[in-house]
Amino acid sequence: MAIIRETSSGYTPIPEEDILLTSRRIFLTDEVNSRTSACLIKQLMALDQEGDGEITVFINSPGGDVLSGLAVYDFIKTMRSPVRTVSIGICYSMGAILFLAGSTREVYEHSRIMIHDPSYSTHDIGGKKAHEIQEEVDKLVETRDVLAKIIADVTGKSMDDILKVTSTDSFYNAEEAVEFGLATGIIGRE
Repeated sequence: MAIIRETSSGYTPIPEEDILLTSRRIFLTDEVNSRTSACLIKQLMALDQEGDGEITVFINSPGGDVLSGLAVYDFIKTMRSPVRTVSIGICYSMGAILFLAGSTREVYEHSRIMIHDPSYSTHDIGGKKAHEIQEEVDKLVETRDVLAKIIADVTGKSMDDILKVTSTDSFYNAEEAVEFGLATGIIGRE
């Protein structure tokens, strides 16, 4: 979709993404995967090179691939520009981890955040030997610990507390997200 703007050469359609980028606003409104994470990193990189003003990342994501998400998380943590994350719907699973990357983390009143342990999703263990299955389980536990540490560091909770909470799908409305330490504020409230 384009927005029509009057320029020196007449009326010109300008893509809405271009207008939002000039105001240092970007969006993740899809599953976290290699494509969406590469797009986010490119946009963040471009904005970070333009200056050190705050960048706002609006997130409405059901989650997705852990490694792709951690690539974005790591990149945000190395940027010189401060990053503000805003939940505009759902921030589930890896979407919640990306939400936690912001130095300021705000939610709209009807947003929901969900944190949980990573799951063993698309790999097939049929035909594998016991030690091969154990290697996969060990990798999954290692990933669980990495994600739990991120949540613990942001919320100030202990690893034990986080591991208890993430053993099941734990959902938070806006007020609960602030109370738990996932969010720093609710948009529209003072």
